[in-house]
Amino acid sequence: RYSLLPALSLDGIIYSQIREGSFTGELFFDFVSNLLDRMQPFPNPNSVLVMDNCAIHKIAGIQELVEERQVFP
Repeated sequence: RYSLLPALSLDGIIYSQIREGSFTGELFFDFVSNLLDRMQPFPNPNSVLVMDNCAIHKIAGIQELVEERQVFP
């Protein structure tokens, strides 16, 4: 079984990761950290991050990480 995490914009895929097995909270945190390296501070293009209410999206430190990078959560 493989899992895919894509980050999309109106222009296409910004960043993605594929791994065998599931993404853990730690792996998701690393994914977001790497994604934010490819994003820009708000209000520039690619500066808004939208996530649903999936439990892994609510792990400790994600909100702070996003705000620290000045991306609009």
